[in-house]
Amino acid sequence: MIAKLIRNWIARHRNRTNLMLHAVGIPATIAAVPLAIMRHFLFAVGLFIAGYALQFLGHMLEGTPSGEGKLLRRILRR
Repeated sequence: MIAKLIRNWIARHRNRTNLMLHAVGIPATIAAVPLAIMRHFLFAVGLFIAGYALQFLGHMLEGTPSGEGKLLRRILRR
């Protein structure tokens, strides 16, 4: 199952710009969690939104759906 997830992720992230945006966006999104715990809420929310925005921008540029978008569509079809 993990191997399938990794293959799927790699297939949707072939564009160099998309990969670079994810290389910045993913750590930013993750860093928002401890910042929120440390009560830096506004900075955490801004960092979280910026991190996700970078990732979605990468998918727009590559023309591939985000994993969250695919999951949401799958849930809404039920």
